[in-house]
Amino acid sequence: MVDVGDKPLTQRVAVCEGYIEMKPGTLALIMAGTHKKGDVLGVARIAGIMASKKTADLIPLCHPLPINHVEIRLEPQTDQQRVHCLTTVKTAGQTGVEMEALMATQIALLTIYDMCKAVDHGMVIQSVRLLEKSGGKSGHWRREENSNTQS
Repeated sequence: MVDVGDKPLTQRVAVCEGYIEMKPGTLALIMAGTHKKGDVLGVARIAGIMASKKTADLIPLCHPLPINHVEIRLEPQTDQQRVHCLTTVKTAGQTGVEMEALMATQIALLTIYDMCKAVDHGMVIQSVRLLEKSGGKSGHWRREENSNTQS
């Protein structure tokens, strides 16, 4: 595990996104709130938040962090037959929260899959990626369209 003990505490933020594609009927069930298992997006949101707080338990050598804020926005996109997940995680710490944001995004999307797999086995989780991070020595980074440049 990397020693971060001498690093100063700074405000850290990470923003991630991902998608889960599905059949139009599956998305309609989710949007109508008529799925047998209940509020799919609400449950997925809570699962993602919980996952962000358990990241260090699941990823070897990942530092446990005090999470100050997690926001998970799950937005149905009917034109593309998918749900978009946008996650923001914040902390004041000595290392970043990218892993926590990625974990939250993945688990939120996996929860949607789990809750809907009985009606749609063909769902696809894709494009889970870091969009932006700030804080610490490396400063602010934002994904540019088709590049990995630092701003």
